[in-house]
Amino acid sequence: MTKKQKKMLIRIIVSAALMIAFLFIPMEGALRFLAYMIPYLIIGYDILIKAVKGILNKQVFDENFLMAIATVGAIALAIVDNGDYTEAIAVMLFYQIGEWFQSYAVGKSRKNISDLMDIRPDYAHIEKGGHLEQVDPDEVEIGSTIVVQPGEKVPLDGIVLEGFSTLNTSALTGESLPRDICPGEEIISGCINMTGVLKIQTTKEFEESTVSKILDLVENASSRKSRSEDFISKFARIYTPAVCYSALALAILPPLVLLFLGSDPQWYSWIYRALTFLVISCPCALVISIPLSFFAGIGGASKAGILVKGSNYLETLSKTKIVVFDKTGTLTQGVFEVSAIHHNLMDQEKLIEMAALAESASSHPISKSLQKAYGKEIDRSRVSDIREISGHGIQAKVDGHEVLIGNDKLMKENQISYIECHQTGTILHMAIDQTYAGHIVIADRIKPTSKQAMQALRNCGIQKTVMLTGDIQKVAKEFAGQLGLDAFYSDLLPQDKVEKVEELLAQRPEKSVLAFVGDGINDAPVLSRADIGIAMGAMGSDAAIEAADVVLMDDDPLQIAKAIKISKKCLRIVYQNIVFAIGIKLACLLLGALGLANMWLAIFADVGVMVLAVLNAIRTLSIPK
Repeated sequence: MTKKQKKMLIRIIVSAALMIAFLFIPMEGALRFLAYMIPYLIIGYDILIKAVKGILNKQVFDENFLMAIATVGAIALAIVDNGDYTEAIAVMLFYQIGEWFQSYAVGKSRKNISDLMDIRPDYAHIEKGGHLEQVDPDEVEIGSTIVVQPGEKVPLDGIVLEGFSTLNTSALTGESLPRDICPGEEIISGCINMTGVLKIQTTKEFEESTVSKILDLVENASSRKSRSEDFISKFARIYTPAVCYSALALAILPPLVLLFLGSDPQWYSWIYRALTFLVISCPCALVISIPLSFFAGIGGASKAGILVKGSNYLETLSKTKIVVFDKTGTLTQGVFEVSAIHHNLMDQEKLIEMAALAESASSHPISKSLQKAYGKEIDRSRVSDIREISGHGIQAKVDGHEVLIGNDKLMKENQISYIECHQTGTILHMAIDQTYAGHIVIADRIKPTSKQAMQALRNCGIQKTVMLTGDIQKVAKEFAGQLGLDAFYSDLLPQDKVEKVEELLAQRPEKSVLAFVGDGINDAPVLSRADIGIAMGAMGSDAAIEAADVVLMDDDPLQIAKAIKISKKCLRIVYQNIVFAIGIKLACLLLGALGLANMWLAIFADVGVMVLAVLNAIRTLSIPK
């Protein structure tokens, strides 16, 4: 509990104790009034102050105004009639109990967000003259060398220069499994260095680092409201003044009609009904519990390593019926290795050398796998006239020889006869000086949980799973068959993926949502075009955080089903609270207007419904298995 919550709890206990004690102490007149005003002001002074400020600021119609008018009116009736002030105190007391529950629930859901905020580093160590100097992460420039000691947070993204260690990435991924790191590997900010001393060369400034972008994403998540939240906000703006005027009409019109007809106007009875009507009408249950449900849902998701950019995306995610996947790095590990060389007319090592040199300017995983297979430092002076042919391959001059390396389309375009490969994988055909030189087979591995993820998606209501890939049809078909996908599209260029998603969007059933899952680097246009973009395996990827609506900090495909389950549970609770709160309110308002409800039923209709709705809302914090 916070200091503010503890203070409120003390006020609730003291006020309740005094009210109960005064019931057993015989008092009359002014003494009784003054005695009962003590617990009333202890519990309600802040509500009265807020109500007065609202009137002065011309923002009259809110729950503070309703509570103030209802309780002050109840006190006025007690002075005139029976001297029973307990109803007024009870209304304020139970309202504050409801507010305390709401504050506690928000605090609990905020804890998951604040736990994530703990990844923000406080300092960075720079080595100067054999000593470590502590500086603000904002002051560290790109290319600087920082030192991270065991137990410290990694303050900036970079590449490990020296040291071996184990990283705790749980704050980022939601997974407690540690990750080993060694020289040459990329490291992201926000992780905790557990064992060895690491020297890291920074590759990004703090503002552009992973930790900074994640924190910005989470901090701004609550600003993007869902349709349900917008509906409740608009509803409350119209509803609150409407019930205030209705209560005023209920207090004045029936007595005037009775007076006109020559009957007893029964002012006390109708004013009491109007005050009861006001207490019942307070829209706290809706105004508090609906945003709280989404806030808790976002907090619960972040705890699982699923960052949702706003409650509007959480709502959209719950309606997902079609999931479209990129293949490489999403369903596969994205770790390419040279698995075979066929029909080569020169020595294998020489062929790999020529291929690695031709691909030396590309950052594509396939190029990196060729450079890894070559295993030597690339001499860029041996390469010239490099030209990347989108969707086909590379053309370059290596040691004066013209080298073509790419798919069968590249060979056909250059009228070079080639030999087809019957092995599964990415096939790179090579031609040197317009003569076919053989082909290299590069294989990627399916992620261990990819197949399980497809079944999990079907279990949570996904009707269609689709894979988009630039691979040839044979390779794509084998992958799709192994994973049990419903459809696949192969031989796609980057721009073809956007067109294919456009087609799928046009063909989808009405009101069904299409989600695209990609690695967030090459797939940014498709992530933006889909109804909801999910970036996975995207730690450190600016494109993922910029283009996607949901970022999965772990590259496990099973997280997609978990994200959809969290969103569905959240929306289920939101709709339960809307139906429950509005249903009870309308029933009790009718009873209040007919004089069949007293102030105690009004307390239940307001505070009781709010407490039950809030308790239901915080269920979104628990993460489905």
